[in-house]
Amino acid sequence: MCDLWQNTLDNPVSPGAILEQIDYALDHAVSQLGDLAQLHQIKLYNAGSFFDPKAIPSEEDTQIAKRLAMFDRIIVECHPSLVGKRCLQFQESINGKLEVALGLETVHPKALEKLNKRMTLEDFQSASSVLSENNIALRSFVLLQPPFVPEQESVDWAKKTVDFSISCGATVSCVIPTRTGNGATDSLAISGQFHEPNLDQLEDVMDRSMGAANHRVFADLWDLERFSHCEYCFDVRKSRLLEQNHSQVVSARITCSYCH
Repeated sequence: MCDLWQNTLDNPVSPGAILEQIDYALDHAVSQLGDLAQLHQIKLYNAGSFFDPKAIPSEEDTQIAKRLAMFDRIIVECHPSLVGKRCLQFQESINGKLEVALGLETVHPKALEKLNKRMTLEDFQSASSVLSENNIALRSFVLLQPPFVPEQESVDWAKKTVDFSISCGATVSCVIPTRTGNGATDSLAISGQFHEPNLDQLEDVMDRSMGAANHRVFADLWDLERFSHCEYCFDVRKSRLLEQNHSQVVSARITCSYCH
């Protein structure tokens, strides 16, 4: 239910292309910061699965690891079905801590099946166990109001999904408001089967999800304006969510005389 597929290739990635992208990103960071000493972690999100050999050639893992030797934490994304031998070998090749982000999306049983994730909750639990047994951190992606989840229940199901992530050992959950723009959600929206969530709903699930021991929850703030319907309070409400992302402490809700 994301639009990342628009940035993927139909064919396997060419040899050396990923290494070139990493080199470019690191060089750009140096040009902006002077050096990499102040950076402690790096995310290698590839709009797919890091351990998919068609996306990231496995023979380049050693060279990738060498380029990331200065980082304390390396975060990659992956489908649960690809958490296996290559993942464990990559963990052994890096100096820092490996964290793997898995797309859980929702624990709503009917919605998860219809989202075509090609994954069950048991699959997610199994992948999580492999990560935990090998001292690899788990991060989960949680969708707020994906298609096929009743709108009036969407906050509750997002909270249940965060709770399930925690039960699987996730130390981080990222709550992502579901958007149109990926083709499938556009068609569902036209037929009246999908509506984007609003800022109130995102605030509700964030306020209810924070506070679990050894777990942080982050709101995805990209393109947040589309979920707000009030120009008077949007900036301060976005600032509140940003501060909560940093502090992991729930602050007082913003009241607005124009929209509440």
